[in-house]
Amino acid sequence: MRTGHFNETHGQLVALSTSRTVWGWTIGAIAVAALAPFLVGNYALTILVSVLIAIVGAVGLNVLTGTTGLISLGQAGFLAVGAYTNAILLSDYGWSVWFSLPMSGIAAALVSLVVGIPSLRLKGLYLAITTLAFSFIINHIILYAEDITHGPNGVFVNGATMFGFNVQKGAPLFYMTLAITLLVVFGVLNLSRTRIGRAWMAIRDHDIAARVMGVNLVRYKLLSFAVSSFIIGIAGALMSLQLRFVNIDVFALILSIEALAIIILGGLGSIAGAILGAIFLTLLPEALRLFFSLVADPQSTFYTNYVFEIRGVAYGVIIVLFLRFKPDGLIGAWRDARKYWSNWPLAY
Repeated sequence: MRTGHFNETHGQLVALSTSRTVWGWTIGAIAVAALAPFLVGNYALTILVSVLIAIVGAVGLNVLTGTTGLISLGQAGFLAVGAYTNAILLSDYGWSVWFSLPMSGIAAALVSLVVGIPSLRLKGLYLAITTLAFSFIINHIILYAEDITHGPNGVFVNGATMFGFNVQKGAPLFYMTLAITLLVVFGVLNLSRTRIGRAWMAIRDHDIAARVMGVNLVRYKLLSFAVSSFIIGIAGALMSLQLRFVNIDVFALILSIEALAIIILGGLGSIAGAILGAIFLTLLPEALRLFFSLVADPQSTFYTNYVFEIRGVAYGVIIVLFLRFKPDGLIGAWRDARKYWSNWPLAY
């Protein structure tokens, strides 16, 4: 039984984790993920890519909402900016994916300043409504700027190659998405431990107290908007590569709701929670499909006819149950289980 966890050196204090067990499981999970193209079929690989893209987007949103405490419902707009930027640069201008991907993030970050600057004095519900309105504005601009975005016709994505491989399908897309996911996760983990990350947490906990302590609220709120939107823009670009066709109908309000649900279910303010929430909600439709295939009549088309309604009800029920019985999310449940195991047979 453990008596406590103590950091005895500066290296231990600044390390991402001092636990060999954590590093062992992390390296093992990455190794298993790297072998996935050799272990699963194309359908399962497509689902895994969707999970990785959801993780990237959830980590990006967690920077703004979980770490800084600024509630946003504009994720669909930032995803659309990233996806359309990547698609247009690849298909219309013939850019390399090496440049179109970071430009997608930069474009989303720049656009975020448009909503970030007017919203500096807003927080809570007012900020959420502002970002939601921004998402609708972005969708309408994309819809009517036909000379640039092709309007309602959408954009076909092609010409994305990296090291001579087509990164729009199969193993090349998976490995590229996995690499970007690891960069984003470890990048945000390290950023949250810097002066910037501590300033974001101070703003989340009490912005007035943070200002008294010398934190520049304008600077760090805008930086949080930009970093979060950059990562979400990258997720949008990865979505465009996976879908191979970008249309404004893809970026509906439900995407923003799902993104917020992911970090709530996973645990606000936690990178591990964002990852768990992304895995859980992305695999939930597959679990529902499997459930109905087992219990329903094989000739029934109930699930296929009402798939979106069933998913919506399931999301709502799960969110309500988590908020009622486990407000800390999946990561909170994991911490409770770990604490119980470490302290057993004692109750504390």
